[in-house]
Amino acid sequence: MQDPTLPFAVPHALRLVSWNLFHEDGATLEDIRLLLRVTKPDILLMQECRPFINRLPDLIGGHFSRLASEGRVHGTACWSRHPFLSSPRLHMLPPGLAAHRSAQLLEFDTGFGPFGLANVHLSHGPILNRRQLRLIREELPERAIIIGDFNQVGPAMLRGFRDVGPREQTHRMLDRVPLRLDRCLVRGFSLMERRVYPRFGSDHRPIAVTLQPEAISSSLTLPDQR
Repeated sequence: MQDPTLPFAVPHALRLVSWNLFHEDGATLEDIRLLLRVTKPDILLMQECRPFINRLPDLIGGHFSRLASEGRVHGTACWSRHPFLSSPRLHMLPPGLAAHRSAQLLEFDTGFGPFGLANVHLSHGPILNRRQLRLIREELPERAIIIGDFNQVGPAMLRGFRDVGPREQTHRMLDRVPLRLDRCLVRGFSLMERRVYPRFGSDHRPIAVTLQPEAISSSLTLPDQR
């Protein structure tokens, strides 16, 4: 049953929120419920999610998927007001020195046609995480969103996609150096609104973007092979 205290999303727009929960001693279920009430998203993407996050749909309803790489305690998760068009899947990426990386690939149709969404937690290092982004792009349809913790400093430089995420810092390395690690890249969408929320419960600040779908070609469901 849908939580009656959870407000409905703004019509004719798609609102997404992304938050790295910090797996060691991070955000709780109550923190997530508070974020949902404040931000009113259609879709919430989460990174560094521990198994207890699986209880979220029992508390607020909606549609939910959490996926973790083999041997990892935490993974990526998605909560949505809208059903998935197909079963979410884990796409493995070239690993960094410290850990395996993957992208949670999702498909939706929220009323304006299907689109793909990649919930990511990328490796550190500009060469490797840009390579990971190019591999993710090949798995996505023409209208698509890549959002999450990019662990990236500097421009993403992914051909065909625009960076529409907030420009403010979202994380402080060693609690001192401000970095903009959490991003949102889009293809087939235009930006209506974006913002960063105050930090609480985690070492990352949540980001939110409100998007409007653009008219695109009939190759909507074909992956980009460029």
